[in-house]
Amino acid sequence: MAKVFYLLKQCKIKNNKAYGKWFAHQKTVETLNTRKLANHISEHGSIYTPDVVFGVLEKFRSCLLEMLLQSKRVKIDGLGIFFTTLENTEGGAESKDKFLPQKNLKGLHIRFLPDSSTETDISSREFLKKAEFVNAETFGGISDDPTTPSSSNQSGNTSGSGNQGSNTGGGSGNQGGGNTGGGGNDDDDVTYD
Repeated sequence: MAKVFYLLKQCKIKNNKAYGKWFAHQKTVETLNTRKLANHISEHGSIYTPDVVFGVLEKFRSCLLEMLLQSKRVKIDGLGIFFTTLENTEGGAESKDKFLPQKNLKGLHIRFLPDSSTETDISSREFLKKAEFVNAETFGGISDDPTTPSSSNQSGNTSGSGNQGSNTGGGSGNQGGGNTGGGGNDDDDVTYD
């Protein structure tokens, strides 16, 4: 079973109902770039060399972005669906004829909705069952020090807040994405809503 590392952090916001409570935050130990992922794939009994796998992954990336920018959804069987959502500026346009994309749109976001078919279900609840969770503090070589190479400082927030998280579908405000398990946070000062 795969190991998912976490660190426990205490909420220190006094006005928050979660003040003093402890929450698990995912601890990433490495970020694989395309080349490292290609090498990993080719080591798994693939008949293709790392260079061939790298080329396919690069083509996948560019084609995925091309399709998303043409208002298409891209479904990768067994993984999920990539799609885009619009983020409107606060307040919206005064009327339909006064709406201007350059003025009223704040962002175009790439979203991901995990596959939840019965055969390859990787929805957040099912994915949770497939992992073994290990406290990073008890595992040697993994530090919470941001200067340590193995630390990524992008902890997941199990209480549902976060600044850099991955929205994966649903309807939430102007963005159209629902946060399915907390976002990530770029720093260690995690807030709880």
